[in-house]
This record gives sequence, C-alpha cells and structure tokens, in this order.
Amino acid sequence: MKPVLTFTERGIYCPAGDFFIDPWRPVDRALITHGHADHARPGHARYLATKAALPVMRHRLGAITAEGVDYGTRHRIGDAEVSFHPAGHLPGSAQIRVSVGGEVWVVSGDYKTAPDGLCEAFEPVPCHAFITECTFGLPVFTWADQASVAKEINAWWAANAAQGTYSLLAAYSLGKAQRLLRMIDPEIAPILTHGAVEATNAVLRAQGYALPDTTHVTAGLDVKSCPGALVIAPPSALGSAWARRFKPASSAFASGWMRLRGVRRRRAADRGFVVSDHADWPGLQAAIRETGAERVFATHGYTEIFARWLHAEGYDAAVVPTQFGGEEEDDMPVVEPADAEQAATEQAATAHKAAPETSDPATSAAPDATVPYPTGQNREDATASAPADPDPDDATASGQTDLDTGPNTGPDRR
Repeated sequence: MKPVLTFTERGIYCPAGDFFIDPWRPVDRALITHGHADHARPGHARYLATKAALPVMRHRLGAITAEGVDYGTRHRIGDAEVSFHPAGHLPGSAQIRVSVGGEVWVVSGDYKTAPDGLCEAFEPVPCHAFITECTFGLPVFTWADQASVAKEINAWWAANAAQGTYSLLAAYSLGKAQRLLRMIDPEIAPILTHGAVEATNAVLRAQGYALPDTTHVTAGLDVKSCPGALVIAPPSALGSAWARRFKPASSAFASGWMRLRGVRRRRAADRGFVVSDHADWPGLQAAIRETGAERVFATHGYTEIFARWLHAEGYDAAVVPTQFGGEEEDDMPVVEPADAEQAATEQAATAHKAAPETSDPATSAAPDATVPYPTGQNREDATASAPADPDPDDATASGQTDLDTGPNTGPDRR
C-alpha cells in the first residue's frame, strides 16, 4: 500500500489525490496551509485554501486560480478525502487532513496552540501520522501568557509616550503585526504603520477581523503631529531612512527569538518582547500528543534535536528536509550555540529552584550545541542586509513579499 503522503523535490505529495501541500516548485494542484510566502508560492496552476486565507493570498500572488473551503468540510480529491482545520498560526491558517483507505495523515503547516484573540484557535486533529513544524523545538523556548506580554509592551509604550518618544516596534507584516494590534492599548497614543503592515491590515479588515484604527505612514504624513506614537513596521525597516524620521525613538522587536539574549543584543534594539506565532516547546509536545499519531515527521526548525526527543518518547519519528522557513519570525536570525546554552542554563536554574527533584530530560536538558541553526536557516540568509531605504508606500520594499463543518473529535482518526 502506498503511503498517504510522500516527500518529493517539489514538496509534500499525495499520490491518491494527485496534489501537493505547500509545494515549493510549480505544480498543477496545490493545497495551501496559509499565506506566508514560504508556504504559498507563485506559479501553481490551481490553489485550494481556506476561505479566510484566500484574500491575503490573492493580494500577495496576484491573479490566481483558487478555490476557498470552510474549516472542517470534507472534500474528495481523486481517491483522497481532504479537510482543513484551524492551525492558530495566523488568520485563515490551517492544518490539512488527508485520509486514504482509512489511514489519516495531517500536515500541520505552521501552528501555535495558545489562542491569541485574532486568528482561529488551533484544534488537534486525530491522525495516524503527523507532519509537524518545530521552529522552536528546544526546551528553552517557552512563551509567557499573552496578557503578561501585552502589559510589558503597553508599559514600554506608555513610558515612551509620556516623554514624547516614538516607540518603534518591529514585527512581521502578516500575522504578527495584527496580533500586536489586538494586544496593545490604543488609548495610549496614535498608532502608525509601515506600508507593508497597513496593506495587510486593509485585507484583514475587509474580511471582518477587528483591528484598532491605524495611520499609514506616507511621504506626506507629518509625523511630528503624532508625538509618542507606536510605529509598527517590518524588522528590515528599522535602521532605515524611513525609520529615522521618528525622533526621538525607542526600538523593540517582537519575536520568539527574543527569548535568546544574544539575539536580542545583536538586533541592537532597546527592548525585545517574546511574541511568537509558532508553538513553543510545551505546545509542540501537547499538539503531537493530542493527535494520537504513532508516526511524526519534523519538517523545519530544530528538526534533529526534536526528532531525537520524539524517538525517546516512543514515536516513529523522522526528519523531512523542506524549503519551509525563512520569511517570518524576523527572517530566522543567526542563533549562536552560546545563545541557546545561556538560555538553557537560565531555564535550568529556574527549574531547579522550583522543582529540584525533577528528572524529565525533555524539560531540563540543554540543547545540543552541535546544531546551532534551525533547519532551513543559514548564516548568509540570516545576516543578509536589508534595503537601505524602504519606501513606506511600497509593501514589497521592506524586504518582505508584497505583504508580507466542525473538526473531528474523539479517537476515530478516520
């Protein structure tokens, strides 16, 4: 019997349905988990995605032949049954469930398990095999609750605003920026946005996603009329002529990579807020456990380390090379071994004080220093210089692309 899904040079392929999932080379039929450019690429003849994901995909990809589907609705494609289920990564994101002959595989795409108040919340999908990301697949990556981080961001902004200082907050323009807009207190001061962020805001607002009022920073905007404003822009816009118009200013990054002190230091920002649209270490563990899967494939992130943990837990696990990763989370910054070791040391010390008798290697072990970079990241890509002067009206000028019925329940995987 052929496997439900195979891994090819074009992407993840379903022989029974003759379609690909998030392929990185042009194909006839592509099922897309979400709109980030490493998953939704141009050049496919036909696209299938959730109805909520299609508007931003069309904005990014232009004129495409595409069909939108509702979450949880099952569709027959050839000899395969397919359905899309919320992934919690960004608005419209989905896990894709594929069933052939009673065997169920699920492709996670990118996901986070904690609800964020913006996108459709993650729902575990029972399956036999789970193809998962592990962008933050190390024990050092654990996220604080969103309300606590929101208080930190608002306190930083309010203190700056009281002094007439602009607050420059760097965040990816699709998903992260809108989540931050839902987290902040719009009563503090005006909110200004880079063109890449505002273009995405307009698409999502038209779909009914509620976002606070924002002002697009155009060439004609007198920023002096907005003292103390919060300015949300892609990471590559910071340090550019576009950002230098805001004086005086305090800068910050919002990313899961801010968990590592070395990354925060090299970003040369005043603050770093740990906000990620990917699952943290406990979230990855919980998501996999709740699927009931026996087989797990790790696609991008700390794949080798994560696969070793999966093997230790009794899963039939493997690493699958893909071309996912690199567009979001600040374009995967360079992560030095010392960064992860330092974070692991701090975490271990905290855990020891709280529970000195713990013996769970999954939560106490330091990451393997011989794997300094997540799969899909390389030093050249991570340190490539951004355009010097992004055009605030051009959503592509920031170095990003131009934006940058219910689920199954119970033990029956079919």
